[in-house]
Amino acid sequence: MAKAKKKWIQSVQKSIKKKGTAGAFSKQAKRADMSTSAYATKVLKPGSKASATTKKRATLAKTFAKMRAKKK
Repeated sequence: MAKAKKKWIQSVQKSIKKKGTAGAFSKQAKRADMSTSAYATKVLKPGSKASATTKKRATLAKTFAKMRAKKK
């Protein structure tokens, strides 16, 4: 089971590449003139009117940031 948990990220990345949505959240953040992290925080605040897709992308962006921080 530990192997499956470790490999989930590869399937997510493969799905993003297949859909062609790589960098979509970063582009949204750039249009809002914010960093990816700041935009994710704004989107995930209670009362945010962002779409469900944007909220999912924000959650994934925060997860990736945490994983990157742990690696260092």
